[in-house]
Amino acid sequence: MPIIAPSKAQPEYDVAIIGSGAGGGQMAYTLTLAGIKCVMLEAGRSYDPQTETPMFMTGSQAPLRGAGTPDKDFGFYDATIDGGWDVPGEPYTQASSKKEEQFWWWRARMMGGRTNHWGRISLRNGPYDFKPRSRDGLGFDWPVTYEEIDPYYTKVEMLIGVYGTNSGMENTPDSPEGVLLPAPKARLSELVSQKFGKKLGIPFMPIHRAVLTKPLDWQNIPKKLHPGNEWAQKIVADSMMRRAPCFWATDCGRGCSISANYQSTTVHLPPALATGNLDIIPNAHAREVLVNDEGKATGVLFIDKTTGKEERIKAKAVVIAASSGETVRLLLNSKGGKGIANSSGLVGRYIMDTVGTKVTGHVPILENVPPHNEEGAGGSHTYAPWWGYKDQAAGKLDFARGYHIEMGGSRSMPIGNNPVPDDLVRGSYGKKFKQDMRRYYGSIVSYACRGEMIPNEKSYCELDPQVKDKWGIPSLRWHWGWSEHELNQAAHARRTFTDLIESMGGTVRHDKTEAARDYIEPGGKIIHEVGGAIMGADSKTSVCNGWNQTWDVKNLLICDGSPFASNADKNPTLTIMALAWRAADHLIEQAKQGNL
Repeated sequence: MPIIAPSKAQPEYDVAIIGSGAGGGQMAYTLTLAGIKCVMLEAGRSYDPQTETPMFMTGSQAPLRGAGTPDKDFGFYDATIDGGWDVPGEPYTQASSKKEEQFWWWRARMMGGRTNHWGRISLRNGPYDFKPRSRDGLGFDWPVTYEEIDPYYTKVEMLIGVYGTNSGMENTPDSPEGVLLPAPKARLSELVSQKFGKKLGIPFMPIHRAVLTKPLDWQNIPKKLHPGNEWAQKIVADSMMRRAPCFWATDCGRGCSISANYQSTTVHLPPALATGNLDIIPNAHAREVLVNDEGKATGVLFIDKTTGKEERIKAKAVVIAASSGETVRLLLNSKGGKGIANSSGLVGRYIMDTVGTKVTGHVPILENVPPHNEEGAGGSHTYAPWWGYKDQAAGKLDFARGYHIEMGGSRSMPIGNNPVPDDLVRGSYGKKFKQDMRRYYGSIVSYACRGEMIPNEKSYCELDPQVKDKWGIPSLRWHWGWSEHELNQAAHARRTFTDLIESMGGTVRHDKTEAARDYIEPGGKIIHEVGGAIMGADSKTSVCNGWNQTWDVKNLLICDGSPFASNADKNPTLTIMALAWRAADHLIEQAKQGNL
């Protein structure tokens, strides 16, 4: 059962999975290793990181020296091959013309989805994050607890490989002993941040990222993941043996030909395909979930993008893992545009993104550093988890939820741009220019807020009544609005980052008089959108139950970020996978009981 054309599909499958990223990949992995026959529909083309990743290419070997362009926003070498903010023939619209009410919608159109180019930051939600309303009266509680998801976090971490250390900090869960891989050494700017952050009470420490710093224990981990299933253990062990540890060469966003980092295409899909229980149909753009008169899902109607024709797949159950916006669009377009799984009226409601803002600064103590290699693991080695819970409990802060700090600042290989701000070398020429470049290279640091957004009624998406894509499918129209909590959080972050840079003797590179509404990132810009089909304990106030099942269509599961009832300051991917593994286990039990 390989990658196939629609004409080669089986008459019926046990489960149809829409989407091949974190949620879809995890579902395919867990279900197929349990013997369940699955078909996966991917809206983009097939993609193989082992043959398509430019791991050893320098900026000088790329057009525009690798700089970003409208069709390759994150640079020429970014793993995104057919997707981005604007996808030809697939428009989306805004309900408002106001800048602060715009939503940026990123779509990945490739096998593996966003897992190919994401930052691989893999943080667990904490106990507070699953019950936020019980703590501060805002937003919604999840119908599950941290204790219920904890074992699935552990299984995902063991499977994908996550480096980092345990912190013991409040609402920043530790992993069991021996699960995390060794953290890489901090870079110079990270060490400086840790030193001066400590004086301000900011706890910089090793971050958790899905990158191998040593080979996985393929002899023992598969036995823990699949006890009693020797067939599955061998398949997973064989897959793990083919993954090599990182050798600190290039940006993880390029993809990884040696499978050192987690991508669905190198971690989830190979063992799933090796079972013989998975067919994958690429270029299959899902249009509707098919539902019979009894209200059960029976399959998927999709567009074969290579021919433009409508095709159908039959299945006993359907899993949607297409990302929040696309999942909402699919639900609302189903049943001939009447919509499904929407008796609550909440499909598309309570879309959330991560609160983002960034401050850069010039730090003289980092000038004239002797040449050294700081490439590292292709992303952050350290970060600062939210440290302000006690201040919030004491009423000292004017926002309810927290943020973590991600940072940048090293002597990585320049790609397409001057690694030193132009104003620092303006007027330099010849030998003086070279001296100034050596002096300032590596002396710029940056700090980014990644904070929690509380769901609100102003942030949602719906079908546009007029605009359609090139296949005649109604497009999404976005509504957006930050609350005062998010704006105040961004303002706090900017003050914090300014204080940190100035404590180092540095100078911030922004206008201190700007208002938060001007420097908070637009909705969607962080590419962490979740919600739109939130889970809950009551069918009247939610779309899904605690098993990711839609209340209205019991054999329809949603396993991307759509069911999130809140969007913690932790990046969502690890939680998507943990919830998907748990949902898959539940679906397997239902299959054994004949309830598919």
